This record gives sequence, structure tokens and C-alpha cells, in this order.
Amino acid sequence: MGVQSPSVKLVLSFDLKAGTQQVYYQFMISQFVPAVQKMGLQMSDAWHTVYGKGPSRSAGFVGPDLLTMRQLLAGTEWRELESRLQEYAENYTWKIVPLRDGFQL
Repeated sequence: MGVQSPSVKLVLSFDLKAGTQQVYYQFMISQFVPAVQKMGLQMSDAWHTVYGKGPSRSAGFVGPDLLTMRQLLAGTEWRELESRLQEYAENYTWKIVPLRDGFQL
């Protein structure tokens, strides 16, 4: 019996470019999220900042372990999705963190 690696979370943070909100939502719902789920990640949360500093959007996707997450993010499919997302986003960043309960930025 091997030791199971802990789950990890990919946290995307960005601001929406002016005038892209409607096409951004359509892209996320119809293309981005389904493609990421097909890659084996599950969306865990999505946040919109209404007041204060910080990115206007944050989204979390859970993966089984760090190695798998890194392999997915190095792949052509992810790079193409990320490139499309950046058509609607500015100040875009991402990070991989250990999965824990609650909000993670």
C-alpha cells in the first residue's frame, strides 16, 4: 500500500478586460470549464471581487496531486485554453497550492 499524494488546487486570478464580460462568461461556461474537467481537474470555486483590492476574478480547480497538475499545465491543451482565457483577462496569474477548506487566493 503506497502513500497517496495530497490533492492540490490550481488558483487562477485575473481582472477582466473592459467590454469582455459577456463573451468571457460564454467562453468559461461552454468551453474552458468543460475542457479543464475533461483534462481531469474539477472546478472547486469561482469568486468575483466587488469591493477592495485584488483581482476581480479568481477560480479554483482541484487535481489529484502536484505531479499530475504540473503535467497538465505543461500540455498543449492547457496552453491553448490559457491563451484563449487571456484574450479576456489582464493581470493574469496562477499558482498551485495544497488543497484546504475555504477560500484560497
